[in-house]
Amino acid sequence: MEGLQRRLAVARGDEPSDLVVRGGKVLSVFTKEWLDVDVAIAGGVVAGLGEYEGRETLDASGKYVVPGFIDAHMHLESVKLMVDEFARLVLPLGTTTVVADPHEIANVLGVDGVHWLLDASSGLQLDVFFMAPSCVPASSFESPRRPLEPGDLESLMRRRRVLGLAEMMNFPGVVAGAPGELAKLGLEGAEHVDGHAPGLLGKELQAYAAAGIRSDHEALTVEEGRERLRAGMWLLIREASMARNLLDLLPLVEELGPARIAFCTDDRDPEDIADDGHLNGMVRKAVAAGIRPEDALVMASFHPALWHGLRAHGAIAPGYQADLLILPDLESFEPSVVLKRGRPIEDGPAVDIPDWVRQSVRIRPVTPADFAIQAEGGNVRAIGLIADQVVTESVVSKPVVDGGLVVADPESDQAKIAVVERHLATGRIGLGFVAGSGLRRGALASSVAHDAHNLVVVGMSDRDLAFAVERLAEIGGGIVAVEDLRVLAECPLPIAGLLSDARLADVIAQSRECNEAAHELGWVGATPFLTLSFLGLSVIPRLKITDRGLVDVDRFELVPLHIGSDLG
Repeated sequence: MEGLQRRLAVARGDEPSDLVVRGGKVLSVFTKEWLDVDVAIAGGVVAGLGEYEGRETLDASGKYVVPGFIDAHMHLESVKLMVDEFARLVLPLGTTTVVADPHEIANVLGVDGVHWLLDASSGLQLDVFFMAPSCVPASSFESPRRPLEPGDLESLMRRRRVLGLAEMMNFPGVVAGAPGELAKLGLEGAEHVDGHAPGLLGKELQAYAAAGIRSDHEALTVEEGRERLRAGMWLLIREASMARNLLDLLPLVEELGPARIAFCTDDRDPEDIADDGHLNGMVRKAVAAGIRPEDALVMASFHPALWHGLRAHGAIAPGYQADLLILPDLESFEPSVVLKRGRPIEDGPAVDIPDWVRQSVRIRPVTPADFAIQAEGGNVRAIGLIADQVVTESVVSKPVVDGGLVVADPESDQAKIAVVERHLATGRIGLGFVAGSGLRRGALASSVAHDAHNLVVVGMSDRDLAFAVERLAEIGGGIVAVEDLRVLAECPLPIAGLLSDARLADVIAQSRECNEAAHELGWVGATPFLTLSFLGLSVIPRLKITDRGLVDVDRFELVPLHIGSDLG
């Protein structure tokens, strides 16, 4: 109670605050007013707004004082950085809190990996909250190291900083009332649940919401967003490196206001954050598109806190954690000062990385023959890429045959894709084709392959496919671009095959080099490896591939590569 007693004394004006922020216009997220008040901070908490004295004074004259930004849904592993390096990247950009779904590391290292990541993030200035991964595997078509059982989830939800159950990715199972999915929703601690329902509308969406799932970050259109809001769900507007939905959904904010809408980044490349910002970049784009700054700021701070029940976060008001940004203007949204718990951001100690989280790539040796596809006549299915989206099309095309084998063909923009099981060295490989990548030579491979994170490789020759996979095994996972049996660029990710143990600047440089090499090989999309990583996710429509084969997500079943002679 000593800290509370002092805070009350400061609030009454009986004692000076530790720090007073003076002269700025302070955003009230409750009334969306700009207040001409001092902000008094004691013990890392806002004690009061008004006229105050402090032991230290921060002059914010002519500037704007707003709450720190909160990412409502993201995956730490997608940024390729260890949590301490991630904090060094986003704290200066104004992101002071994130809510992470660690189902990537859960697929590779099991529940022990999630507990380790929780512990590793506990000493950071950045507040990292978690949701317990609900779908490991995401579906029966995927092959993680091992499934997370209900007991695993309950052990996680008893941990401090774990807020509830992460995105329910098996939305067909939820809608159908599958006992296993409903059992997860009934676990102790699962009262708060994030959603994942791409393309779901009508009665199926009603069923999904009726299960008690109250958010979704997969809406792509105004129609989808409006239905989710009408169903009482929170609309988490996503602006990832690949799935960029912000501008498409902002008309809902203009039409209905920002209520029950929050911002999230989901999956971001580190160089994208360095170049374009994090949540501050979303706020900047929203305001440039015509959204009131007050509304955009609320969706990036107070609303994520409201959705996740973070009662001490997201506002500048008495009793709230003193996470404050000083903004010189309401256009760039680049903070001149970031305060975390009332203190300037500082470089903390490096996180300890134990040996057991490394070297997680276990495969049987592969040869070019493992990637050969025998011609069977008729046509083949191919995964059709859609620019800047994680959804795909199911394309039917006439195969190119050479010597009795179906081969990749740059002229018809058809590359070969494979997923190699990498957790238990089973030797299982799923084979298929991708249309629309633009790739003309070489191969690209990644051990970041949502959600089971087996090895995914796309390329134009079987020998480069095999070489890229073997190279990933040598470096313990990561991303790699190869051509003619030589490495063009690589970014090693030895921690679970998902995260780097290198410093921020090195990871950004390596990631850039890999993307540049992919474009030199012909890739036409903005995010080659992030696109590649989603082609194995069997719960996002329409056609995907896992180590078990091609998955028709709409029908939620495995389908053969060859489909007969009729294009219809």
